[in-house]
Amino acid sequence: MSISEFVYNGRGSRVVFGSGALVHVGREMRELNVRRALILSGRDQAKLVESVATELGAAAAGVFDRATMHVPASIVAEARAVAVSLEADCLIAIGGGSAIGLAKAIALESGLPIIAMPTIYAGSEMTPIYGITDAGMKRTGTDSRVLPRIVVYDPDVTLTLPIALSVTSGINAMAHAAEGLYARDANPLTSLMAEEGIAALARSLPRIVAQADDRAARADALYGAWLCGAVLGSVGMALHHKLCHTLGGSFNLPHAETHTVVLPHALVYNADAAPAAMQRIARALKHDSAAKGLYALARESGAPVALKALGMDESQLDHAADIACTNAYWNPRPLERQAIRALLQDAFEGKAPTR
Repeated sequence: MSISEFVYNGRGSRVVFGSGALVHVGREMRELNVRRALILSGRDQAKLVESVATELGAAAAGVFDRATMHVPASIVAEARAVAVSLEADCLIAIGGGSAIGLAKAIALESGLPIIAMPTIYAGSEMTPIYGITDAGMKRTGTDSRVLPRIVVYDPDVTLTLPIALSVTSGINAMAHAAEGLYARDANPLTSLMAEEGIAALARSLPRIVAQADDRAARADALYGAWLCGAVLGSVGMALHHKLCHTLGGSFNLPHAETHTVVLPHALVYNADAAPAAMQRIARALKHDSAAKGLYALARESGAPVALKALGMDESQLDHAADIACTNAYWNPRPLERQAIRALLQDAFEGKAPTR
């Protein structure tokens, strides 16, 4: 491999990784020199939230447990008002993309530092990327204020993560690394992280499917998610992420499952324009094809492979293609409306990639 010119932007998150790491949250608050935390979560994390709040004692100023998929603007406004009323000087996000996304949306205006404790494998905790949905449209952006200052990775908190969500959130993370390998601003370091992240998830997810409480597999998956998230936070994304933001924000499809369904088809679309990236993805998957390998991983793990299984209506595909082709963005292959519409049709039907 020849190395040419590149730019690498390192991100400043502190990572605390290890079994039982949640007990260090209080120490990490002291590291930030903050004293009053608003804990953000979904209602499905009540037990874990209680554990963290007990660990923090008086430093836990309050809990907002209504984090919602795609970060609705109305929920952001409510949570921001709670943070102000409690005089919180930091945010602790416990959960997946909904909780971490809510923390980011609050930090975007308030500047409050975030401590993230991810309970799934999506990787958004390592990025300065935010998304807020208002009036059926998801607005995304990048801002250094929303990057979590500290990320606590505790594999133990993922032991009860349902197998189905383990698989889809893991493939969601792999999507970050896959697009990172053909990003316009890819560089040698992020490409190494991307390939290793995909490999870690590809080897750990089948083990989790076979035995949900496999601690070593859970740790390996969380390690892979960290690497894939770091890639997402360092380089730009392309067509796959645009399609998933469109399908999620405009049609309210579930986030991780949508990534899982769309990714193999987005890779087919870009295959001829990014052959080196496809080779690295395939190598990480130990398969002869990037797209076929990801499709097989999803199907063999019991994950959905068709948009129609997620509640998408076929009559919505034309509108989705139109939205995806607006507001020009970079992709290794130029955006072609007819080809993108065909991609969406294949994803809707769950067709297996042929290349």
